[in-house]
Amino acid sequence: MIHNDVLRRLRYALAINDTAAISIFKLVNYDMEIEYLHAVMKREGEEGYLPCRDKIIALFLDGLVIKNRGRQEGQEPKELGPKERLSNNEVLRKIRIAMSYKDDDMIAVLKLADFRISKGELSAFFRKPDHRNFKPAGDQVVRNLLQGMVKKYRPESTRQSSQKAPQKTSQKASSAGKPAGAKPSSLNKAPNKPRPADSKAQGTRSNAKASPEKATPSNSVWGKLPKKQ
Repeated sequence: MIHNDVLRRLRYALAINDTAAISIFKLVNYDMEIEYLHAVMKREGEEGYLPCRDKIIALFLDGLVIKNRGRQEGQEPKELGPKERLSNNEVLRKIRIAMSYKDDDMIAVLKLADFRISKGELSAFFRKPDHRNFKPAGDQVVRNLLQGMVKKYRPESTRQSSQKAPQKTSQKASSAGKPAGAKPSSLNKAPNKPRPADSKAQGTRSNAKASPEKATPSNSVWGKLPKKQ
């Protein structure tokens, strides 16, 4: 899988901003320049795009492990050489360690992306390459793991939540300044105007509080309204 996509999606899933990303690189003694970080965060074809080298994504994942799990004495991260490559299996392994995932955790995260996998199939990705049950991980597995992480840690960004958001916003807007229990339609109703005053009407209004008939709800947005005569 393209390392730019791995870096970009992982940062998004874990809400890692530029400052935090640079500090993660510093944990593995790498001084990341902000201009280069922005370049490798771009998609292929965008202006200023630079490919993310295997060394860079490996350092970031190793730094994430140290950030989340702490530094282990005597086990400094190994920096990849110019011709060394980071396989999808290694990407999965480093994410697993950084996030303290067990088999069930990874299966659950993949399931969030509608990707089903058995424990046997998953464990094959973490075997040594010379093991008879070793299986190379395809881009689809890494992509779905990252997608599942986005749904797990950034649920508000999913399509279903984004579709519900306008509805919630509309409901909040329509109920702003309105006491609980008031009907939305009451906002469009004008207050009843009292009829011209005369002696009979005045006497009726003076006894309005005592009359239980069709009392105007006290929670009306307009307050207590005079009764119709």
